[in-house]
Amino acid sequence: MLSVVVLFMAATTFAQSKVGTIDPDFIMAKMPELTTVQNALKEYNLDLEKQLKAKLDAYDANLTAANEKIETMSDADKTAKQEELAGLENDIAKFRQNGSQLVQLKQNELVQPLYKKIGDALNIIAKEQGYTQVLTVGNNNNLAYIDPAYDLTNAVMTKMGIPLE
Repeated sequence: MLSVVVLFMAATTFAQSKVGTIDPDFIMAKMPELTTVQNALKEYNLDLEKQLKAKLDAYDANLTAANEKIETMSDADKTAKQEELAGLENDIAKFRQNGSQLVQLKQNELVQPLYKKIGDALNIIAKEQGYTQVLTVGNNNNLAYIDPAYDLTNAVMTKMGIPLE
């Protein structure tokens, strides 16, 4: 008798579950705020390029000055100048290595509020429509089957005021 009650409770719990899907990347691509994020990221990239150019210009100026004075420099001065140039080269190499990581961090910082906005709208839709679970789909879709009737992407876009196409 106990196994029948447990089986009935499990079936009831399963029957009360409602699973939906959402494609946040699709929604993000339609958000008008994305243009602002893209422009800010472009500006950040330009700023990093300016910084790199300044480092390269400083290195070139330092190298040119050293080459002009190399004949009159003492061995100690030559060694010091070589160490200085090596330090500048290392700084440039590190800056180049870190550049892509800096851009990725900045992109994450800029898109995080957009994902939060999508999440907030999703929470409202999921509660209004009685969903117990919502799975993310999109570029990394690992689901074998998705019934479009349970896709909340359009409902979230409507809630956010993003036009459907």
